[in-house]
Amino acid sequence: MSEAMKGLVLECAGIRKSFGKHVAVKDVGFSIAAGETYGLLGPNGAGKTTTISIIAGLLERDAGEVHLAGEPMSPDATRTKRLVGLVPQDLAIYPDLGAAENLEFFGRLQGLKGPVLRERVAEVLEMIQLTDRADDRTGTYSGGMKRRLNIGIGLLHHPALLILDEPTVGVDPQSRNAILESVELLGKEGMAVLYTTHYMEEAERLCDRIGIVDHGELKAEGSQRDLVQIVGQRDRLTLTATGALNATAVQLAAMPEVDDAAVTSDGITLTVDQANDHLPEILSIAGKTGSVVKSVDVDSANLESVFLKLTGRALRE
Repeated sequence: MSEAMKGLVLECAGIRKSFGKHVAVKDVGFSIAAGETYGLLGPNGAGKTTTISIIAGLLERDAGEVHLAGEPMSPDATRTKRLVGLVPQDLAIYPDLGAAENLEFFGRLQGLKGPVLRERVAEVLEMIQLTDRADDRTGTYSGGMKRRLNIGIGLLHHPALLILDEPTVGVDPQSRNAILESVELLGKEGMAVLYTTHYMEEAERLCDRIGIVDHGELKAEGSQRDLVQIVGQRDRLTLTATGALNATAVQLAAMPEVDDAAVTSDGITLTVDQANDHLPEILSIAGKTGSVVKSVDVDSANLESVFLKLTGRALRE
């Protein structure tokens, strides 16, 4: 491994995976350094889970390379797999056991035992804020508590890379915030974290770098600031309107400050350079071309606008 690569925990390049005629992952590649949280941002079905299953050694890839701490990863790479802590979307806990018993069981599977195991279980219980419920059956836990225990299991053996696949889906706001705070702490403590999500605000809050994924392709990656530069200082302007929307969109698209104007089910969306400065002219054109504007919403350039530009659709679609 070169000097430049020594700080990298994960390196993957050209990952490709098909299921029959469906190409689920198309030549995806990225790296993650120690202490860095890398986010895979994309809608459900974008290929995020397939990608991390390959990285974790659970799924054979058709092409490409994956290395963890310089070691090649594959379904047969038992030693390399020990470097990974995987927190799947589906809960992997035993409901008839308490949190401490679950942690002890999975800790033994990872080779921990004796005082080292007991000490680590206590540390993780405190980290995931379940010390006071350690002996209660996990079947009685809330969804958020189960999610936190799921994360704790992935952390037990001090993995070099922690992979979190949509860890906040279906949890209450309080538990969600606790999970996000835990992830923030892990990055500060030097762990490499791969975090998949379809929640824009989570990627913005947690991730040092973000890869935007859609239809199995990595459309772009970089820091939030780097990605926003893709759309420059453009703003997203949404006009809720009725009337001759197609004619209005054509006229608005002809303005030099407007990159694009698209008709939606309830109005028109535009990408505009400094939208507030040109709003009077935009509204004037809308009126002259037969549209009635009911409301106006201006969003400054952010990950949502980057995703829209790269994929042609909003993330929530």
